[in-house]
Amino acid sequence: MFKLPLIELVVFVSVISLSVTAAIMGILQTRPGGQKYKPLLGHSLALAIVGEAVILIFRAAAIKAIPLTGLFESMIVLTLLLGLIYLIMGMVIRQVWFGSVMSWLILLIIAITAFVAHPAAKPQEIASAPWAVAHGLAMILGGAMILLAVVTACVYLLGSHRLKQKQVAKVIGVVPNIQKLERINLLALKAALISFTIGLLTGITGVWLKAEFLGEEPLAWLVDSKIIGMVIVWMVLTLVLVMHRLRLIKGKRIAHATIIAFVWIIFAFVGAHVLCKTKHTFSGDNLPVPGPTRELNK
Repeated sequence: MFKLPLIELVVFVSVISLSVTAAIMGILQTRPGGQKYKPLLGHSLALAIVGEAVILIFRAAAIKAIPLTGLFESMIVLTLLLGLIYLIMGMVIRQVWFGSVMSWLILLIIAITAFVAHPAAKPQEIASAPWAVAHGLAMILGGAMILLAVVTACVYLLGSHRLKQKQVAKVIGVVPNIQKLERINLLALKAALISFTIGLLTGITGVWLKAEFLGEEPLAWLVDSKIIGMVIVWMVLTLVLVMHRLRLIKGKRIAHATIIAFVWIIFAFVGAHVLCKTKHTFSGDNLPVPGPTRELNK
């Protein structure tokens, strides 16, 4: 994170601070009389979204392309989308536990983003292809839908547990309707499956047709750890939705499967870069860092 250009670092630290503030408000609003902290949570996340948008603008200016070529930029877009989803759905779902879990998840993703933060890198020529842009957007949208699904799954499990323990007073007014949570979970999983299907199809087709830009055989690219991880996620989502359609699973099992898919998503997006050194990237060498650091390097 500290390798970022100074202006990006300042903005990103502000985003982290706002996300921490939102997470703290998420804790406080679950306590008796904590409803007064809900507006502060929303305002903190809204300001964090503005900061993330500013970072993306800086990145777009630096690489002179749509800022989707690197892991850091993709994670920023992912958290930005998740924040927007909360601000929109928060106008309909007013129960505090939905916002609290959402703020904690956003903070987790921001922390992971800080771990993988790096300066802007020169995008590969292939990154400007329409199929590559469609591929990146579809995969990020699918990731955002999985994050929405895991939030509803966690709140669903919390509400189910409290109802099972006959703690009705701790559910009414603070946890959304259980049936509504299950419907949102399923809709988010379906949207994620559609997005990942489009992302995988555009990615695989583009790689096969434009293999000369990749410097290796298409098959070697397609067995990359990141792609294998996303295919596993796609298979899990398909299996869950088919089994639900056949009335073989529902409720808690779908919630648990959603959490499993979320863990695989984290591995596919981040673990493949950090642990497996994936070659699935549209960025190349780092661009020179503007400002004093650049002068020192001369």
